[in-house]
Amino acid sequence: MKKSLQVILLLALTGAAFASQDEDFMAARQAFQSGNAARLETHAKRLQGHVLEPYASYYQLSLYLENARPDSIKKFTSQYRDSSLSDRLHSEWLKSLGKKQQWDLFAAEYPALINKDTELICYSLQQRISSGDETAMIEARPLWFNAHDLPKSCTPLFEALSSTGLVTTEDVWTRLRLTLEAGNVSVAKHVNRYLPNGQSINDHRLNEATSNPLRYLDQHRHEIKTRADRETALYALIRLLRSGPDQAFAYWPKVRDRFDPSEQSYFLGHLASQASRRLDPRALGWFQRSAETHPAAPLSDVQLAWQVRAALRASDWKTVLRSIDTMSAAEQQSGVWRYWKARALKTAGKNIEANALLAPLSSEHNFYGQLAEEEIGIVIGTADEPYKAGPKEITAIQQLPGIQRALALYRLNLRNEGVREWNWSIRGFDDRRLLAAAEVARRSGIYDRAISTADRTVHLHDFSLRFLTPHRETMQGHLQQQQLDEAWVYGLIRQESRFINDAKSSAGAMGLMQLMPATAGWVAKRMGIKNYHHGLANEVSTNLALGTYYLKHVLTSLDNQPLLASAAYNAGPGRARRWRDTKPLEGAIYAETIPFTETRDYVKKVLSNSMYYASTLGHRTQTLQYRLGVVAPKSSANNSPEGGDPSP
Repeated sequence: MKKSLQVILLLALTGAAFASQDEDFMAARQAFQSGNAARLETHAKRLQGHVLEPYASYYQLSLYLENARPDSIKKFTSQYRDSSLSDRLHSEWLKSLGKKQQWDLFAAEYPALINKDTELICYSLQQRISSGDETAMIEARPLWFNAHDLPKSCTPLFEALSSTGLVTTEDVWTRLRLTLEAGNVSVAKHVNRYLPNGQSINDHRLNEATSNPLRYLDQHRHEIKTRADRETALYALIRLLRSGPDQAFAYWPKVRDRFDPSEQSYFLGHLASQASRRLDPRALGWFQRSAETHPAAPLSDVQLAWQVRAALRASDWKTVLRSIDTMSAAEQQSGVWRYWKARALKTAGKNIEANALLAPLSSEHNFYGQLAEEEIGIVIGTADEPYKAGPKEITAIQQLPGIQRALALYRLNLRNEGVREWNWSIRGFDDRRLLAAAEVARRSGIYDRAISTADRTVHLHDFSLRFLTPHRETMQGHLQQQQLDEAWVYGLIRQESRFINDAKSSAGAMGLMQLMPATAGWVAKRMGIKNYHHGLANEVSTNLALGTYYLKHVLTSLDNQPLLASAAYNAGPGRARRWRDTKPLEGAIYAETIPFTETRDYVKKVLSNSMYYASTLGHRTQTLQYRLGVVAPKSSANNSPEGGDPSP
């Protein structure tokens, strides 16, 4: 009895000591963030032996990085190479060396860096140019063709490329278009300075075209003479397209003759892709007109993707095939285009060619892999025997310092740091160690890491880890009350939050089912929940009650189709309705032609998840095509009012 009390007392004292050190760690972190070196030193001394001690050392070195001794940096990166902090400190130090142009030391240390960002790549190219490496300039050239602002370390490279003629005037115009298409006017103004004297765009006119494109065109359409005038006018026309194709198309005849065929084709390509994004049936005709105006002017991969989507809705399989074949080789290899190309080939009676694409695709565990399986006659399942990590494998993972640091960071609710530490620790793991690590994460309640880690396996799989079912007992009551498909709801939650109870999106969505505050409040009122406040939306049972009620409401209002309800849950019921066609539409085509990239990806993943959940939960087998269904046309589909629904 006395010995048991001693053990309990020892455990209590140990727990208190660790709790005190956790407090010291958080204080050290705060001191680092505020730049308080003295306070950081105080708390760092108390962290000796703590699992997060490397962070205190990192904080101290980072505060004095500009004057840090190379041997101090090297000692840290060597001692803690099993931590993401090692590469992070190494990267920050190299940037400091690059800024000071300490090229000899930079050149010696750069090869050991693992994660190289654009800023460091540009410093490396600078260093190589300074050492007389003639290939560095050629490698630097692709960096120029970027629509976004790049780090200052890239500017000397661009100056050198321009002065040596490796970036031509036409290259400058190409990047100007890229930046203006992306709406990065400030970057465009910087790029504009690389044009020869007398050829650049007038910044004042560029501002006018940005703020009011229609007024700009009205005021200056008779003054379109130079390349700069034409590019500014084209930019104004493309700005007009943001509100839809009609206004820009109506204005086009007034200025069309001011442009050469390649410029006309450029505008028509943008008109067509914007129309396709709005599911406008005129899109295919405008794509065709763009090609006829200047056959040599290629569409981008993004525009070709929208041409395919327009053709899918029009059942124009010849255009589907031709557009995919026109894409870059890399783009054609993506699962989406291999699947739709196979479908187009089948429509043309070329079954052997189609199956040659579908067979390898069917082995991929994703939306298109599932559809490919069904096309070649395989019913979805998890046929592979799951690999279960043994106790020794799990213990070995638990004992890794990097895993222990990741778990400690999660315990302190430092999720971002925990994710970095976890991902660094599992890099290079084979399938067995990945599944052991996923099991460690599951046992620790870190479901997002469990899923992400299990998702990485190539040959050995455990779908029960990829498709976890936390809170199932709590979930059952809500599912029964709302009469919802368990596999579908789990598939949706997996995509929404990865089962992070207190997940909060940048838009403010909360909890497991990522409810917006207005939606949660509306549902709480409908359900008669008294004394409701937004803090309750992160509580598991309340979040599931609110989320499943809202999901049922959306499902009922959208023909009881999970496909439409999934789209509505992400983008709002009104949009899900507007994205239907005037004729019945195959569910897979509806999903493929959703205008919003985020929602399109979301819907595919939710429905794909639901298939795997149905299999792992032992539900009755349905094909993915069955789940996708056929979307009724606008004329006959349910058009009932939202009834106060706060979603757009």
